Amino acid sequence: QGQLVESGGGSVQAGGSLRLSCVASTYNNRQLAWFRQAPGKEREVVAAIYAGITYYADSVKGRFTISQDDAKNTVLLQMDSLKPEDTAIYYCAAAVGWRDGNWYIAATYKYWGQGTQVTVSS
Repeated sequence: QGQLVESGGGSVQAGGSLRLSCVASTYNNRQLAWFRQAPGKEREVVAAIYAGITYYADSVKGRFTISQDDAKNTVLLQMDSLKPEDTAIYYCAAAVGWRDGNWYIAATYKYWGQGTQVTVSS
């Protein structure tokens, strides 16, 4: 229950694009999010979505887009105009219900994927 499986990471040059996917075994009434963690840094939120309502960290606004494919129980993260500072392990996370006020807090999310590496070279 609550299994999340990410895919789509890889290596790209600065300015390039990648798309991450996360398939959720339990999808309904879930707030889904992407977090990332770079070496030596704390895990930070990237974006979240609940029933079409989206949230973004300031550092990715205008470059990343989070969306849902309800037919496939999937949350997507389209990452454009990538920068070297976007390099990190990206994690998919899920919380039960809508967590509007604390969407950016890692402890809000009960279920986590195994992570996928994104590397952006300059």
